[in-house]
Amino acid sequence: MHQYIGGGPRTGSSGVVHQVTNPADGSTVADLVLGDGRDADLAVDAANRAFPVWSRATPAERSAALHRLARLLDERAREFAETESRQTGKPIRLSTGFDVPGTVDNTAFFAGAARHLEGKAAAEYSADHTSAIRREPIGVVASIAPWNYPLQMAAWKILPAIAAGNTIVLKPAEITPLTALLFAQACTDAGIPDGVVNVVVGTGPVAGEALLAHPDVRMVSFTGSTPVGKRVMEIASRTVKRVHLELGGKAPFVVFDDADLEAAIHGAVAGSLINTGQDCTAATRAYVHRSRFDEFVAGVADLYARVSLGDPFDPATDLGPLVSYTQRDRVAGFVDRARGYGAEIVVGGEAPGGALAAGAYYRPTLVTGVAQDSEIVRDEVFGPVLTVLPFDTDEQALALANDTPFGLAASVWTRDHYRALRAVREIAAGCVWVNDHIPIISEMPHGGYKASGFGKDMSTYSFEEYTQVKHTMHDLTGVARKPWHRTIFEL
Repeated sequence: MHQYIGGGPRTGSSGVVHQVTNPADGSTVADLVLGDGRDADLAVDAANRAFPVWSRATPAERSAALHRLARLLDERAREFAETESRQTGKPIRLSTGFDVPGTVDNTAFFAGAARHLEGKAAAEYSADHTSAIRREPIGVVASIAPWNYPLQMAAWKILPAIAAGNTIVLKPAEITPLTALLFAQACTDAGIPDGVVNVVVGTGPVAGEALLAHPDVRMVSFTGSTPVGKRVMEIASRTVKRVHLELGGKAPFVVFDDADLEAAIHGAVAGSLINTGQDCTAATRAYVHRSRFDEFVAGVADLYARVSLGDPFDPATDLGPLVSYTQRDRVAGFVDRARGYGAEIVVGGEAPGGALAAGAYYRPTLVTGVAQDSEIVRDEVFGPVLTVLPFDTDEQALALANDTPFGLAASVWTRDHYRALRAVREIAAGCVWVNDHIPIISEMPHGGYKASGFGKDMSTYSFEEYTQVKHTMHDLTGVARKPWHRTIFEL
């Protein structure tokens, strides 16, 4: 399956053969022919044709289809998990314990939420009229998803869009497209009409930009880096499309002097290494009170050194490879440059040799002795790297946490209720966790502040992105000649 358009698989029009590679060993997982602007046109046309029927389906009908989809995804969980691990290098424990069950749960959530999409109750705001609010789908949505969570990001894009009555063309990252294609096939198998969910696999500059510029696309949803997000906004603005962006992050992890240090250490290791650190909400900048700094660093270093790298399909593996050799080299570049300007690499800082040398592996890396304005502290590394800096006062900790262009997520670690409330109020991020880092649930929104974008994935708040509000006003008088007409003409 190369593309999925109008309810079935197609071969891409570009003629360019692309290899999907397993980053654990460099082996080829699949060969597919990339799509281009012609495939984008076909997919948008299919979505346009499907929109009138799907947008007028009752909430109960859309809900029933999504419930069937949730059951199918659950039945095919093993296939999805194995495919996800092959194309990304994720440990099978992560795919089976997080990616797939999270996607099934998200599908079940939107199956229920589809029946609770309401406008405002009718009322008389003018004495002679009744006003009502209709919440309506937007039309064809073009979504561009990243490579770090291919299945979950496909679901986060597709589910709220179609639950609200839109149709969609998804462009997954071309290096990890396989579970998005399986998801689209499952949508058809669940009885979702042909053309409601389409997948075009191609590069961003070719297939992606063709979708962004298409005049029949009414909304664009993008998850990825902030520089590419700016390009998305630029192209979408030419045809006045609605834009939803979930962009980069550089999450602070603030440990106050009264924190449960064991919990903070374990939270930092899990929060920084999830998905090999390839997560925009991953813990990347730890700020630790100076009185606890050395103990925190020693504890994290000890656990990092015990993390098991290995075959993603071995249940004993804790950490898989990065998604590609290019990404591994990018992460290594950040660490090497930090070492060059005086950083201390407490543990890690290298790719493993031996049996893992053929893969895109990189050891968990703990960095200290860096300045707040250094590259490795300020820029998104997107790998298994945690920097740790000390602070002396609460005011300094919160200032350091906010000293970033990003604002996607953060966590604070303290036993003091008042200190926690202050931190939650003052940290500028779309999500602030207290005494934990990175848990997500379908009922709660995900989205950022500042350069991390705007709009929400998941939860019923996401419907604000995928619907438009229409005011309807009904005359109550039946009078032909209304008093206000005299302000225009006298007859």
